[in-house]
Amino acid sequence: MKRILITNDDGYESAGLHCLIEALKDIAQLTIVAPATEKSACGHSLTLTKPLRFIGVDDDFYKLDDGTPSDCIYLALHSLFEEAKPDLVISGINRGSNMGEDITYSGTVAGAMEGVLQGVPAIAISQVVDFSEPKHDYTLAQKTIRRLVEKIFAGAFPLPQRELLNVNIPPHRTEAEMRVTYAGYRRYGNDAHVHRNPRAEEYYWIGLHPLEYRVRDAAHHRERLCDFDAIEQGYVSVTPIHLDLSAYHTLETLEAWL
Repeated sequence: MKRILITNDDGYESAGLHCLIEALKDIAQLTIVAPATEKSACGHSLTLTKPLRFIGVDDDFYKLDDGTPSDCIYLALHSLFEEAKPDLVISGINRGSNMGEDITYSGTVAGAMEGVLQGVPAIAISQVVDFSEPKHDYTLAQKTIRRLVEKIFAGAFPLPQRELLNVNIPPHRTEAEMRVTYAGYRRYGNDAHVHRNPRAEEYYWIGLHPLEYRVRDAAHHRERLCDFDAIEQGYVSVTPIHLDLSAYHTLETLEAWL
């Protein structure tokens, strides 16, 4: 039976994680290692200043005490899969989108990044939501990830080494077509809320930015949808992400400048 290593960045109790488990439990042997607490926007960070501990939650299900998604995958691959690596790493189902440059913040995408760095094919999957709503429907995300996993297991992972699939699911839909997309150009503000505690000391909450974006200028980008466009039009966005961040198109410019 195929084996899948699962993590997320919303914590081991999150609804999205348990919906992911439910969607895949009958087609693969699952090992779940998730953060003990929410680690959203932690990026591709590893914990280097204190020890980490696996805590058993259920059979093949562990929470990593104060660990990040990258910690979860890194340590699971080195501690729980000593003889052979899993066939696939899946990170999610995240509550909220991971599109455009947000992938650089994302603990969800980072979990998949750690997988491909360790030589295991990986998928990050996120459900776009309205955070003002108390509950979110993961039905389409469940259908999508099951379809992708079955396709991978029936053939092969479609990307080369050190590339991952970043999947975003449109809200309020139970059916949708998939579109291959590129990462859009995210617009950012500076949403920070200042408050005072009972001792009159200031503290800040970093807020949520609206999903604002613009189309990238390059002609080859205009030939297909970006991830934001796809979600806005009701499609499932499937974006191939590679970890080489080199800006090849400006190498000669930089050489001339130096």
